[in-house]
Amino acid sequence: MLDEDGRAVPNTLIEIWQANAAGRYIHARDQWDAPIDPNFTGMGRVVTDEEGRYLFTTIRPGAYPWGNHHNAWRPAHIHFSLLGPAFATRLVTQMYFEGDPLIALDPIAQAVPADACERLVARFDLSLTEPSQALGYAFDIVLRGHAATPMEA
Repeated sequence: MLDEDGRAVPNTLIEIWQANAAGRYIHARDQWDAPIDPNFTGMGRVVTDEEGRYLFTTIRPGAYPWGNHHNAWRPAHIHFSLLGPAFATRLVTQMYFEGDPLIALDPIAQAVPADACERLVARFDLSLTEPSQALGYAFDIVLRGHAATPMEA
């Protein structure tokens, strides 16, 4: 995580929540009939290190239908919540996966300018991949300035 001048932002709590691989959240409001994975909680927390780095190892969430319009699907995404040093300093955003064709059809992703939408897309990074275990994606969060990661209203 970086500030507007590219400096690391250490000791910041990052929370994620996401759907499981079938696109189902463990939440009473999620009424889609995709299966619940009893071994997956759909959330995690980590604190950035002194260089502003963080790491989550999780499954890639599935796309899921939603009632925004006929045949509407949300692309695979992970929600991020960053909690700053004060209660009122919170950034909530979403991360999408490079190459997902549903991003271009998603009203939430398309609600931000095209260059800002690009900042919501994680890049595949082979150097972050764990052999025979997990693909690696880089998602750089910038808190302020012209390269800021867009936040949800």
